[in-house]
Parts: sequence; structure tokens; C-alpha cells
Amino acid sequence: MRQRQGRFRAVRQASPLPAEAGMGTAVGAGIAAGDRDAQPAPASGALSAEDLGAPLGSQVTLVQFSSAVCAYCGPTRELLAEVAGERDGIAFVEIDAAARMDLTRRLRVLATPTVLVLDALGAITSRASGPLRKADLLTAVGAALPASGNAP
Repeated sequence: MRQRQGRFRAVRQASPLPAEAGMGTAVGAGIAAGDRDAQPAPASGALSAEDLGAPLGSQVTLVQFSSAVCAYCGPTRELLAEVAGERDGIAFVEIDAAARMDLTRRLRVLATPTVLVLDALGAITSRASGPLRKADLLTAVGAALPASGNAP
């Protein structure tokens, strides 16, 4: 478990559900056996500004789930705010996991801090739990940028 902490993992998008299907049918969709860290996105495939309670970034949105008793949440918050402040089009949203249990359960956030990297449309491209390294965060952000945004 310690080897996986702070490492971003690509998120495979779950296929859209038929209108009559419930959220329960999507659980486990797109997850290979033994690969429990690669979580499928919610049935809609994206998070909206209404889900987050804040506007999405024009290129990337960094979402941090945190809690009051989390030792790594403060340094993670500072790192995400720094990266968002350094680049145009990147937004940072912090969510109190205890206050937003609906979203915490929907996204299967099991530990804090959990960081999600969203593309411009709100689709989850990668996620990580635990303390982060800036280099890993920048790599995940670069992978979520549109093709024209990857050029230096």
C-alpha cells in the first residue's frame, strides 16, 4: 500500500449506463482483477461544477478530498494551490470528505488526501491517495491537458 501512496493512476472510464440501470451496476466496471486502485468514473463519466460546488478549470481541475484529522492534507493543499496558481486554465477545488459523503461514496474515496485530476470537460483522468510529489502531479496534469496545451 505504501508503494502506491502518492502515485497517480490513470482512471479508465466506465461505459455509460442505460437510463434504467442503477449506479450499482457500474461498480467494478472496467476494473481488472487485482487492480482496485483504478476506479471507474461515475456513471455520467464526468463531474460537473454543481457536483464540485465550484467552477471547473478551462483546461484542468485538481480536486482534493480532505478531512480535519488528515496529516498530509495541508501540504497537499499547498502543492495543489501552487500548481494551480502557476498555470492559467487550472482550477483547484478542495472538498471536505465528511461533509460531502454523497460524492465521497460515489467516487469511492477511501483515504484522505485523495486527489483527482479532471480534464476540461470534468472527466477524471487520474487519481492518487496519500502524500504527493510535485513531479508526479505535473505529469498527471500534463496528461490531462488538451493536445495543444502540452506544447511548451
